[in-house]
Amino acid sequence: MFDLIIMLSRYLFVLYIGLYLWEAIVYIAYEQGGYLGSPYRAISVQRRLIVLMHLTAFLILSYNPETYLFDWQALLFGAIALVFILVAIQLLDRFYYEGCPLIWTGMLFLMDVSLIMLQRIAPASAHRQLLWMALGLIGMLALPSLLRLIPRFEIFEWAYIIVCYGLLLSTQLFGVEHGGSRNWLEIGDLSFQPSELAKFLFVFYLASVFRKRVELRELLITGFLSAGVVILLVLQKDLGAALIFFMTFMVMLYIATSNEFLFLLGMGAASAAAAVAYRLFSHVRVRVAAWQDPWADIDHGGYQIVSSLFAITTYGLLGSGLTKGMPKSVPVVESDCIFAAICEEFGVLFGAGIICIFIMLLYRGIRITLDCNRRYYSLLAVGITVMLAFQAFVIIGGVIKFIPLTGVTLPLVSYGGTSVLVSLMMLGILQWVCVYCEQHNQAAQETSLRYVEGGHSHE
Repeated sequence: MFDLIIMLSRYLFVLYIGLYLWEAIVYIAYEQGGYLGSPYRAISVQRRLIVLMHLTAFLILSYNPETYLFDWQALLFGAIALVFILVAIQLLDRFYYEGCPLIWTGMLFLMDVSLIMLQRIAPASAHRQLLWMALGLIGMLALPSLLRLIPRFEIFEWAYIIVCYGLLLSTQLFGVEHGGSRNWLEIGDLSFQPSELAKFLFVFYLASVFRKRVELRELLITGFLSAGVVILLVLQKDLGAALIFFMTFMVMLYIATSNEFLFLLGMGAASAAAAVAYRLFSHVRVRVAAWQDPWADIDHGGYQIVSSLFAITTYGLLGSGLTKGMPKSVPVVESDCIFAAICEEFGVLFGAGIICIFIMLLYRGIRITLDCNRRYYSLLAVGITVMLAFQAFVIIGGVIKFIPLTGVTLPLVSYGGTSVLVSLMMLGILQWVCVYCEQHNQAAQETSLRYVEGGHSHE
């Protein structure tokens, strides 16, 4: 009987994410002048779907078919996580009431999928993940007050890049190696990746530089310093982060200068540097060989990607059903390959829905960028959007063998305290920019209206 419930739940999970995406279309259509339904109702339905997905998943995860009893620890954690989601909805509405609600529902949907999959794979990791999510939420709520204390934080461009270099160089001196990359620091029982914190600073640095007209000398200095950041990440064998930092720099450079030649020159230089890195570093050759033909070295370098591909493709569109797959057979599944675990038990359709949610977040970030009239905030928004979107592309592309697999996290979904914390803070900045745009656009409209009315009365 329980197996039948799990088989039926596969359709429920696909229905949840399908309806969620439809309501996102309803909201966006209203913004664009169309009407498929009430946008307020659409957001309300999305929130209810998140709650329904959470309840369905944790009832399955907590039931033991051998004893016909529920695991009270799993039920308790599910209840705590549900309270966290409900409280987060209320607090975010209060602190960012003029922000984009689609960003919040997308964020909460991905976070809930993370807690469900981690509870399935490694409950202790799920507990720690929820703690980091709570810390990230607190940080997001504190952001508006902190940013109001520093009205012109764009003037600290040199502080941003100096601290960024300090974080990355610290791993060269005191770092420990995890998963083949020397990009971790340990302080007692706490371990974190300085490169995750450096993402935040790197975007702030580039936005601070590109907010004004960039002369050739300053452009060369910025390019040199950015290249140094990427090289440090390559030396740490953190290839995924190096690629993310580089693409963020290239996109922000192009948006700031609108110079196609510089963009093509940078991409050409990156291609040449990649060829040199392939010759110099053995770990680069191992990653490329595993991508080209993972079956040739299935017992070693290719085992992770082969396991990932089997997990994604074995159970088809609807998956094996929650708790019926074998996600633990994929190495480092909770961080690097959690997308494969999602596709295995929730199905490829659900996995495609997760990709659509990231596309939705990318779209919302682009809209905020275009709507913002202040250049610095617009650059901040585009930098954060590109960094999060490209990080999702890099890890999903690696898991499905579209590009070589690199050890980065899927934002908001993979296990990783620093990653979750930084991703949430980035989304907080993005929403803060959105609120700024809404307030100033509204103020500009009111000023224009008063001017027109004053003109008519004068006539």
